[in-house]
Amino acid sequence: MIEILHLSKRFGDVLAVDDLSLEVGRGELFCFLGPNGAGKTTTIKLLCGLLRPTAGTIRLDGMDISEHGDQAHAITGYIPDQPFLYERLTPVEFIEFTGRLYRLSAAEIRRRRDEYFDIFGLQDYRDVLIKDMSHGLRQRLIYAATLLHQPRVIFIDEPLVGLDPYSIRLIKDLLRTRAAEGMTIFLTTHILALAEDIGERIGIIHEGRLRAVGTLDELRDLSRLPDGGLEDVFLELTGSGNPASLPADERGG
Repeated sequence: MIEILHLSKRFGDVLAVDDLSLEVGRGELFCFLGPNGAGKTTTIKLLCGLLRPTAGTIRLDGMDISEHGDQAHAITGYIPDQPFLYERLTPVEFIEFTGRLYRLSAAEIRRRRDEYFDIFGLQDYRDVLIKDMSHGLRQRLIYAATLLHQPRVIFIDEPLVGLDPYSIRLIKDLLRTRAAEGMTIFLTTHILALAEDIGERIGIIHEGRLRAVGTLDELRDLSRLPDGGLEDVFLELTGSGNPASLPADERGG
């Protein structure tokens, strides 16, 4: 579903993403980890078409996003670490606005809105101004709006920022369910326990370069920490400064 070939992004003298190649399969829940400034958010913005690459190719469901941007965006959802909401709208109005952007019919908007309001516990806040909603409720609304057009691939930058335990469990269960139903999920996080809990495969980027990618057991092998947790593995792979990689037929690019 996601194919990245020799992707690079330069900001002046800074090479934020350096020759990144990676594949993520349909229905995979992929976690992308790295220290601050490693290139995680830049990578996600490139994949969403919000930034143009300096070099390289990105394909979503076989479509080169530089040539088929509109079609690629139609199957994509994106949740940034600091999402923007129109605070003078109510959740109902915001969902209707979002649905119209994706050219959904009024009936589709109502049906999917009610489905996601039930899932995210938003029914009691339908007519409350967004500016008066808590951070957790706003995050749930962002997920409802992002899933409204039923994207095939979704990019999430820090999915659990500022959420309470109930919302964290809700989001984790939702991501697992959607991946099982075939949605491809690419997320970045600083919460290593989250990646260890839900990630089917994990990629580690450091100083713009992909240092390692694989299952947790494969990353343990690469780090020579057969019994290590993800935190130990992560620190070993990013602290050594030596690129680590799986065999070409396993590493996805």
